Amino acid sequence: MMKPKPAAFLDRDGTINIDQGYVYKSKDFIWTKDAIEALKYLYNKNFYIFIVTNQSGIAREYYTENDVNELHKYINKELKQHNIKIHDFFYSPYHPNGVSNKYDHLANLRKPNNGMLKLADNKWRIEKSKSFMIGDKLSDVRCGKSFGIKSFLYDSNVSLLHFVKNIVENF
Repeated sequence: MMKPKPAAFLDRDGTINIDQGYVYKSKDFIWTKDAIEALKYLYNKNFYIFIVTNQSGIAREYYTENDVNELHKYINKELKQHNIKIHDFFYSPYHPNGVSNKYDHLANLRKPNNGMLKLADNKWRIEKSKSFMIGDKLSDVRCGKSFGIKSFLYDSNVSLLHFVKNIVENF
């Protein structure tokens, strides 16, 4: 069995890409400052890289789960050119004001709940004591803290690479 590795849990919109509201098309996906370099740094430091993202646009019927999965494939296709990848993507389709109650049973996944992190922990061998969460909203920070890992609030005007390096080097 593989030995546990530290994981970097990253929010998507507002953290690795510019949050333009309900991003689900590859043409609307724009990396934040030094995001690819930050992901490469984490990858080379032997971290699992997980994206954990609330996607309420699914419950609101602005787009589909397939749209989200296609965008995530596109992200990894882009990263493959840099010899890196996101190990796994987790998303919450739930929103309390969804058009239907089809996703109500997945309410535990929506941040600030930590259901997506628990899914990752059940699927991968994670060393929680060396793992962390980065996001641009307090709900991201609360999610990571309730999971028992260090959590950091990110401002997308700052270099994600410098932000990540500062976390890893001062862990």
